[in-house]
Amino acid sequence: MPAAEVRRPTLNAVAARAGVGRGTVSRVINGSPKVSERSRAAVEQAIAELGYVPNRAARSLVTRRTDSVALVVPDAETRLFSEPYFSEIIRGVSAGLAGAGMQLLLARDAQEYARLASYLSAQRVDGVLMMAVHSEDTLPDRLEELAVPTVLAGRRSHREPLGHVRADNSGGARVAVRHLLASGRRAIGTITGPLDMDVARDRLDGYREALRESGVPVEDGLIASGDFTEEGGRAAMRELLRRRPDLDAVFAASDVMASGAVLELRAAGRRVPHDVALVGFDDSIVARHIDPPLTSVRQPLEEMGRTMASLLLDEIAHRGTGHREVVLPTELVVRESA
Repeated sequence: MPAAEVRRPTLNAVAARAGVGRGTVSRVINGSPKVSERSRAAVEQAIAELGYVPNRAARSLVTRRTDSVALVVPDAETRLFSEPYFSEIIRGVSAGLAGAGMQLLLARDAQEYARLASYLSAQRVDGVLMMAVHSEDTLPDRLEELAVPTVLAGRRSHREPLGHVRADNSGGARVAVRHLLASGRRAIGTITGPLDMDVARDRLDGYREALRESGVPVEDGLIASGDFTEEGGRAAMRELLRRRPDLDAVFAASDVMASGAVLELRAAGRRVPHDVALVGFDDSIVARHIDPPLTSVRQPLEEMGRTMASLLLDEIAHRGTGHREVVLPTELVVRESA
């Protein structure tokens, strides 16, 4: 028979080969626990021998599952593809979903947000993962109203009702600033992330706490706002130098902003670390390739992605079990910049 005429094996063929009913085969395919181990093994063997592939559309009618997950990144596309933070978390998400047969739908701008809303209304995704959340984001509230399983990277505030995964941001910042203090630095500035993001507020809190516990006054003039971009880091560093020419250390809330700070310090004739010590946050590939190599707070980004995927799969499989919060530890990696 020509290859084009070969018929795909059917559910009935699998049932006949396994010696069970069609319903039993359907329950095995859809992951139902109401099947004996003997029958499950017979069905799985028949599927393997026949090369049976379940019809995704028919299966979704029975299970109301689409086997697809939306990954929402509400930041600029340039950041999505240029910053290690996003790529490492996405790598972890992909690894976490790999064994579950889930498709990943990426939504990253206003137009795709609108498309995602229509997908949600039509129940075309089983769950949502969301990165880089800001305090004013309304999409998480909409997801909660629709009872769509959702897991965030980070949180909007300390009262976040949705499941989320984050690093110990305040603790990591405290360790970074303590390290600078222990090396004798006292005029320590900081470059924050956007303060409408909980992650940036937590890192600023950690900076302040480390200074206070050491008896060093917290000065507004040593705090400059950034936006997690290299250019934002340069602009904030320029402002710090203008306000406090005597500063001798800087804690930047991301490696990318620290890389901008290095460029601005060099342009101003300041040596790192001799004149100004510098610590970043993320311990990304950027930290290892800056000159000098950057002391940085390591957050386990790929593990964050895997954990997000795991929490979401659990919410999809066991709806109504409540949202979970996971905080992963950070670690200071000391290099030449501090």
